Amino acid sequence: MTSPKENKNPLLKDIHLETDAIVAELRVLRVASLEHRQRRDRPPRLPLRKTLADIADELSAVLFPNRLGSPDPTDEGIDHYVRQTLDAVLRKLLVQVHRELNYVSGLEAISDKALEQATAITLAFAKRLPDIRSLLDNDICAAYEGDPAARNLDEVLVCYPGITAIMYYRLAHELHHLGVPLIARMISEIAHSATGIEIHPGAQIGSSFFIDHGTGVVIGETAIIGKNVRLYQAVTLGAKRFPVDEHGALVKGNARHPIVEDDVVIYAGATILGRITIGRGSTIGGNVWLTHSVPPGSNISQTQ
Repeated sequence: MTSPKENKNPLLKDIHLETDAIVAELRVLRVASLEHRQRRDRPPRLPLRKTLADIADELSAVLFPNRLGSPDPTDEGIDHYVRQTLDAVLRKLLVQVHRELNYVSGLEAISDKALEQATAITLAFAKRLPDIRSLLDNDICAAYEGDPAARNLDEVLVCYPGITAIMYYRLAHELHHLGVPLIARMISEIAHSATGIEIHPGAQIGSSFFIDHGTGVVIGETAIIGKNVRLYQAVTLGAKRFPVDEHGALVKGNARHPIVEDDVVIYAGATILGRITIGRGSTIGGNVWLTHSVPPGSNISQTQ
């Protein structure tokens, strides 16, 4: 209901008319974009980005309740917090997993089969949380040991954007592996927005991984990274080329990103492209552009 003051304002009437026209135009475009769908009237709903951001935040608190979650410092209080938070976050995750499965199948109605599958995925993910925590402990130690500015492990956990990005990646990677790649990608992009670090959830990354500073780091979908690898800001592990099929469409899913073996250090601004291998124990200098494999123990700089 509009007030008398609003009724007397001719500009508001013009705004309402413009709004109606814009809404109508948007509807035409929206309907046109759904023409290829089987259920044009009620297309399946996507997982919700805001809910997934809350889920990732709550899972982080479950993994590290002393520093990222529980206000009660006692062991009994922390266990109670973890139990309650985990139960609630898994229920939220189940709904989002069910949404993705229905979206992929093109259905919107509740499907018993999809619900059973979503439940199995959610439970399988939950069982992986202790392993994720172990991996993250190693990542945090690697960051502390690799950065002289780090004063303690807690500082690394709560302050380092690289750790936040890796934590979200490790959660997303498990979901990607379990068959919900859209949710996994959304969680990775939430971390990307927050940290400036882009790690595709399909990438395979070993333990004790450290990203120092981090802004501008890009790790592609098919990259494979070994243990004890350290990256600095603006490092790209990308694709050299994007092959197309006979119809001119991009070929998806092929191995197109680098393999980085154990104990490699890649300094700021390095760009490593294609399915090449960086041998174990190598050092890649800052701003290097590399499109060929290098043997173990290599030391590559701009002058080479």
